[in-house]
Amino acid sequence: MYPEPARHDPAERAVEVHYPAPIAPAAMAPAPVVPIQPGSIPSVASIVLPDGRVVTGYAINPAQPEPVAAKPPVSRAAVNIALGGVGFLAVCGGLLMLTAFITALTALITQLITLAAVIFGGWIAVQVFSTRGPHGGSTVNIRKAIFKRNHFNG
Repeated sequence: MYPEPARHDPAERAVEVHYPAPIAPAAMAPAPVVPIQPGSIPSVASIVLPDGRVVTGYAINPAQPEPVAAKPPVSRAAVNIALGGVGFLAVCGGLLMLTAFITALTALITQLITLAAVIFGGWIAVQVFSTRGPHGGSTVNIRKAIFKRNHFNG
């Protein structure tokens, strides 16, 4: 169904080897290299390589930080007023949170008391209105009872 893969001997494979070729030197004689330090960095710099070629590029100027503008002095009164305002706002926020906490705690306690009253009231209602028989007492027929010396004899 599938064709058989073709098998080739290693000698049949074509192999190309590439070697880097050296660059031929320039036709003119190399210029002598004389290091020259310019008094200031030019906007475009040129460098003479040992083989006489000239490479030109832009010089990297050091980054100059922007001058810092003089800040106007701030009076102590303005600083004190600002800090006082921040402190006042912090106290107001704390009192607001405290008030909210107390209100929530009061509501929780009220709900717990209401829940206890409903449960206890329901238990009492079950005890009062239950239709089970007498609870540990004895039924006495008053008409047949005899009272003698402050004792009830039934």
